Amino acid sequence: MRGFYFITHRPLSRRGLAADVQAALAAGVRVVQYRDKDADTRTLYAEARRLRELCRGVLFLVNDRVDVALAVEADGVHLGQQDLPCPVARRLLGPHRIIGVTVSSLAEARQAVQDGADYLGVSPIFPTRTKPDAGAAGGLRLLREIRAEVSLPLVALGGITLANAPQVVAAGADGLCAISAVLSEPDMEAAIRRFQSLFATGGAPVAPAASSPEGLAP
Repeated sequence: MRGFYFITHRPLSRRGLAADVQAALAAGVRVVQYRDKDADTRTLYAEARRLRELCRGVLFLVNDRVDVALAVEADGVHLGQQDLPCPVARRLLGPHRIIGVTVSSLAEARQAVQDGADYLGVSPIFPTRTKPDAGAAGGLRLLREIRAEVSLPLVALGGITLANAPQVVAAGADGLCAISAVLSEPDMEAAIRRFQSLFATGGAPVAPAASSPEGLAP
C-alpha cells in the first residue's frame, strides 16, 4: 500500500476512467480502487471488468460492492462504515482477497483491526469536496493516534494536496490519495509522480522538471 493510492472519480475525470487509470499506472501506481456511487449495477460490472483488465499486475479493488468485486475477480474491496461488515465480506470473499475499511476515529480503527481488515483508509484528514458524506476532518492528530496503535497499512484520504502531503507522510501514512489534486491537472501522470516522490524521499517533495506543470493543489 505504500505510495499513491488511486481512486477513480467520474465527476472530475477529463479523459474517462480508463484513460485516468492508464495514466495512474504509467506513473507507477500499484493500487487502483474503482469507485462510483451513482452507477447502476450493470454499469459497475462493465466498467470494473474493463479496468480489471488494465490493472493486471497491480492491486485492483472495488469500492463497496463485494458482488461486483467477485464478478470481475478483483483483488479485493474497500468498505465504508455503512457497507457490509468486514467479517461478512471476508466470508464471501475468502481469506486471500484484500479488504480495506474506511475509519474516521480511533474506535473505528480498533474495530476494523479486530474484524480482520487488511488495511485502513483514514478519512477525511482534511476537508474534502469529492466525498460529501465523508464527515468532519480528523486532521493529522487522528492519523498519528491510529498510527501509534495500528500496525496495518494506513492510507490517508481527504483534502490532500502536494502542499500538505509531506505532513501526511510524516504523520505515519503508508499511502495517500489526492483525487482533486491529480484529476484537475492537465498532466495527471506528472502530478501523481510528484506525490510518489514523497515516499522515495522521506516526505520531501522533489522539485519538478522544467517541463512539469506547477500548482498541483486543486
